[in-house]
Amino acid sequence: MIHHLSLPVTDLKRSAAFYDAALGALGYELTFSYSDVIGWGFIDNGDIFSIRHRPDEKVMSGDGFHLAFIGKSHAAIDAFYRAALANGGIDNGGSGLNPEYGPDYYAAFVFDPDGYRMEAVISPHNHS
Repeated sequence: MIHHLSLPVTDLKRSAAFYDAALGALGYELTFSYSDVIGWGFIDNGDIFSIRHRPDEKVMSGDGFHLAFIGKSHAAIDAFYRAALANGGIDNGGSGLNPEYGPDYYAAFVFDPDGYRMEAVISPHNHS
């Protein structure tokens, strides 16, 4: 349904380090990098997610918004979590099984450097 998504960030270098490490752990690759915008996704399909340097724009980081990235394994979800925390992310619920969302719902929850709620998830809907 969604072709791509872009978020404004206040510090492009800081956010690029965070997303490069966290998304790299999930198998996403850097697809482009310019002076004010950086994108990740799968090389064949271009960017799926990008960040844009907008230091004067209000960041929307309340409870009503979060973004979940698909992971292919529990190890990838755990690696996302560790990479996020090592690169400026803040814990928002840990990494592991979350039976309150379903019996096999395995996810990691963090805040990115601008306070956006980010998740990496593997669930019955996205693994074999």
